[in-house]
Amino acid sequence: MLIRNARVVDPQNGLDERLDLLVKGGKVAAIGHSLAADGEPVLEAGGLVACPGLIDMHVHLRDPGFTHKEDIASGCAAAAAGGFTAVACMPNTKPVTDCPEVLRYIRDRAKETGLSRVYPVAAITKGMAGAELTDFAALREAGAVALSDDGKPVESDALMEEAIRRSSEMGMFITSHCEDLAIIDGGIIHKGSVSEALGVKGMDRRSEDSITERECLLAERTGGRIHIAHVSTRGSVEIIRSAKARGVRVTAETAPHYLMMTHELLRTRDANFRMNPPLREQEDVDAVMEGVLDGTLDCIITDHAPHAPEEKADFLHAPNGIVGLETSLAATLTVLHHRHGAPLSKIVELMSVHPAHILGVPGGSLSVGTSADITLFDPDEAWTVRAEQFKSKSRNTPFEGMALRGRVKYTIRDGKIIYQDREETEVTP
Repeated sequence: MLIRNARVVDPQNGLDERLDLLVKGGKVAAIGHSLAADGEPVLEAGGLVACPGLIDMHVHLRDPGFTHKEDIASGCAAAAAGGFTAVACMPNTKPVTDCPEVLRYIRDRAKETGLSRVYPVAAITKGMAGAELTDFAALREAGAVALSDDGKPVESDALMEEAIRRSSEMGMFITSHCEDLAIIDGGIIHKGSVSEALGVKGMDRRSEDSITERECLLAERTGGRIHIAHVSTRGSVEIIRSAKARGVRVTAETAPHYLMMTHELLRTRDANFRMNPPLREQEDVDAVMEGVLDGTLDCIITDHAPHAPEEKADFLHAPNGIVGLETSLAATLTVLHHRHGAPLSKIVELMSVHPAHILGVPGGSLSVGTSADITLFDPDEAWTVRAEQFKSKSRNTPFEGMALRGRVKYTIRDGKIIYQDREETEVTP
């Protein structure tokens, strides 16, 4: 395939210019001006950006065990529609992803789809019960790229310290869900004026900040790696910034909704605005934005967490979580690029380069000879989010009806188109 006249944005190779990109045998064969097609089909990409395939290092595919919400096939279809050539899936499945057998199941199902790559994250503790560490070596051998008890923290300081030490000695890392459950104590939205107005129990910022600080201190003490999941508070941004300045081996992520939305949206009593951690206040949004722009926060993830419509129907009793794979790039472009002037190279770093580096997986560049995992998008196209059009099984998006700018047009994995926006758009033979 010859991708002709695309704006190639590849920060790893210092590229941001209109070029042709030749793909042969599933690999990037050449990048340059006026390349010959050599008999390959031609994709006219004028007006589109071509970048390394997007990588989401924090999704919930719900498979095995909760396939009424999502399964690996539907999740990979949603990922491809969102421009993601790879995702890392969290272990809160049923059974928990805490043994090689479940890892093999996930990898086999993902391979069958032929869509986005799936990198499983395994549990830190057996059954995610927080009592006994899993067999890290066996999990790594079976394909785990990282470890997490995502959905809750490991409560024991001593056990978490041992987990960080042991995982780092093996060349792995831990993603920590930083919420102290004792402080949350049954809260369902951010603790503040909105929770008071609605008469519901709130989730204090301290629940996030306290565990973020603990993880950074444990990583500093052990010399190990820690990755902080879905940062949402000003305090956590400041803690991570300080830790990085001290040389702590900490990386961190956030999600588009923490850059665009506040707890004020919960006044509608719509459970599609409920997630963990919750939407916070404007000062937190501003701090998270600053953290993204100054490099304190390394990557943008979705925390794609599908739930069935009937599960989200009751505001007070609905599970927390939202879908995000099919809106993430557009939302990120809207808020970072169009509103705050971040260059497209920054978006690619946040959504491809840094996730690949943190996970230690291929991707993040369009270097000649690498797998042709490519996302093609129109950075300016305006569209309105309609959940009924999603590839995901679930519809629990906070972006419903929102106008966004930026749209995925093609997602290419190993040189094959795995998603195409418009049926009438054809690749010329």
